[in-house]
Amino acid sequence: MSYEKVLQAQKIIIGTKQTVKALKEGKVQEIFVAADAEPKVTGKIVEEALGLNVPVQYVDSMKKLGKACGIEVGAAAVAIIR
Repeated sequence: MSYEKVLQAQKIIIGTKQTVKALKEGKVQEIFVAADAEPKVTGKIVEEALGLNVPVQYVDSMKKLGKACGIEVGAAAVAIIR
């Protein structure tokens, strides 16, 4: 289901740095984090999202998350924008 949400989203941001920036700007509706990504990479995103009461969903694979975003490489985090 989570991959479906990413596929159907109108606006997304891919990547950790861009996601943290969008969170700080208050633009994020929901975050998707790959469970197989390094915790030191995704930790800041999860921490920021929880502090702002933004829902965080975990998916099992960076590769599948990247594919759902339409990119050829894995994605550690994706944000759905309001």
